[in-house]
Amino acid sequence: MRAAIALFRRDLALAFRIGGGGLMALAFFAIAATLIPIGIGGAAEALGRVAGGVLWVSALLACLLSLDRLFQADFEDGSLDLIVLSPSPLEMSVLAKAAAHWLTTGLPLIIASPVLALTLNLAPGAYWVLIASLAIGTPALSLIGAVGAALTVGVRRGGLLLSLLVLPLYLPTMILGARAVERASTGLDPISPLALSGAVTLVALVAGPIAAAAALRVNLR
Repeated sequence: MRAAIALFRRDLALAFRIGGGGLMALAFFAIAATLIPIGIGGAAEALGRVAGGVLWVSALLACLLSLDRLFQADFEDGSLDLIVLSPSPLEMSVLAKAAAHWLTTGLPLIIASPVLALTLNLAPGAYWVLIASLAIGTPALSLIGAVGAALTVGVRRGGLLLSLLVLPLYLPTMILGARAVERASTGLDPISPLALSGAVTLVALVAGPIAAAAALRVNLR
């Protein structure tokens, strides 16, 4: 556990020191959530109907930006070999890196989402559902993304392959999150899609580190 915590702190320190992935994902999130409504028209009623979907699509694409560096940087400098060979369970190390990725990528998106929702004319009663759906769903994006990053580690220019592997697995989380916001916007009960989204995240929490660790062991043989 101490080794996993140390790895978590190391990834956080590197992310803030380099200032790359998290800030880039947040900037992309804001740009995409601003440009998409311009393309579909500026009618307030129309924007309110699609606000949840726009924000969730933007969040999904923003999370993809930093996934290829989740294990690739460690692979290039040789530290990934040490992580795999360490006495600490590899699954715990994967979970620590996924948690650091969510904290530097997913959490800023959650914090920025109410401001962007205001520009999209989201219904006032749906704000808490938007925040809840992102808080429940974005950890799954990091956990599922860790599996894709582990499968493509060591592949030159593997960003496109990573996107193709991960995007189909992201769809349930995105659809459920956007559906919850849509239901709240129209006065319906959003609990069912939120509960299903939580179930997807729990499955990813259990299966994601195991699958990613197995992929790392295969790729680093």
